[in-house]
Amino acid sequence: MELREYATILMKNWVLIVVASILGIAAGAGFSLLATPEYQSRTQLYVSVRSGAGTTSELAQGATFSRQIVNSYVDVVTSGVVLEPVVEKLGLEMTAGQLRAHIIASSPGDTALINITATSPSPEQAAEIANEVGESFKNVVQTELEPDTGAGGSPVNLTTIQTANTPTSAVSPNVPMNIILGLLVGFAIGVGIAVLRTILDTRIHSLSDVEEITDKPLLGGVLEDPEVKKNPLVMQARPHSPNAEAYRAFRTNLQFLDVDNSSSVFVITSPNPSEGKSTTSINLALALAESGARVALVEADLRLPKVSKYLDVEGGAGLTDVLIGKAELNDVLQRWGRTQLYFLPAGRIPPNPSELLGSSSMTQVIDQLDEGFDYVIIDAPPILAVTDAAVIGHGKAGILVAVAAGATKKPELEAAIQTLDHAGSNMLGVVVTMLPPKAAAGYGYGNYGYGDPKKIATAAVNPDE
Repeated sequence: MELREYATILMKNWVLIVVASILGIAAGAGFSLLATPEYQSRTQLYVSVRSGAGTTSELAQGATFSRQIVNSYVDVVTSGVVLEPVVEKLGLEMTAGQLRAHIIASSPGDTALINITATSPSPEQAAEIANEVGESFKNVVQTELEPDTGAGGSPVNLTTIQTANTPTSAVSPNVPMNIILGLLVGFAIGVGIAVLRTILDTRIHSLSDVEEITDKPLLGGVLEDPEVKKNPLVMQARPHSPNAEAYRAFRTNLQFLDVDNSSSVFVITSPNPSEGKSTTSINLALALAESGARVALVEADLRLPKVSKYLDVEGGAGLTDVLIGKAELNDVLQRWGRTQLYFLPAGRIPPNPSELLGSSSMTQVIDQLDEGFDYVIIDAPPILAVTDAAVIGHGKAGILVAVAAGATKKPELEAAIQTLDHAGSNMLGVVVTMLPPKAAAGYGYGNYGYGDPKKIATAAVNPDE
């Protein structure tokens, strides 16, 4: 993914990321509140070596020796021989091994100092343990490790230069640090979930998603419009809306799409039902008729016809009757509205739609319509559900595929394109419906202008079928 794509993911999932970050902060704060406070107290010892005459040379040698043995003594501090007396004297409810986890012994670099730090839930106990460990350590060194050799005492002298005091504040939990860590972890989890959702989400969300799948032209982009469910005739009900302008842009793109092909027969299908093909068919036909063209709109979805309902036309007799020879084309072709738009309803639903649509009679009907009209728009069934659209697509008809943003999956569009290719159909382009406004941003007339014939201006269309 490019940086721009990650930025898009963050903006798209900002609510999820913010919620995850807040939960992380709450988790950090909750952990801090529930955690047992820990206090630390430190005592410091100075290690020196007794010198006989006390000359400068002997003093220097003693100081050097002291620094050399300090590192060895540090490990002795947490040994059982030092800690067991502490446990016994203070009456601690733990073993010497358990006490070792609460003791830290260290020596600043190149010094003869030993720091002994004790940790405990009780501040008073932390100070007591640190002081007692220091005393026990001194006793072990001077009586067992470096005992009196008869020359006036142990050659090593340990002096307490800092007594452990009762701490006034806990060292853990570190509330600010836990909250910051919670924020960072929550933010990281939110971003991770957002990226994972994007990777696993195979739905088409934008025009760029279609570009990644096919090099066929993008003929239109249709914005989501809840009003379409009430009245799908956008060109008639809302002629000045952005969606109406989108259909006009679609019309213009279609007119210049295939100038070398004398046929103006277009079959509109979709991978699945409810992706906008019928509404797209109707409004494209209305847009073409609005420009003064003679347009024939054919309802070729002989399984689940909807165009008749949308246009409020009685569809008792129609295409099916023509195909079986019970009616003439001119008898069932109905003029709709005040423009040169003529509508051919589906008629009665037959038991063999694919056979009828792939018959020579259907070819003759298309030829007659192509001769008598400037444009023929055919509303066909979804291509992945049945093969009807591919059957109609043979010969002079061109296929236009409608996909719904947020519903159609990328593999489904790929499968639809492959199905049409295998059937030998002439797929001309794609129109994306139900686009959210943000997904359509940046794909206006300025970007898809005259420079690239395969990327054509888009606006807003929202079919509901």
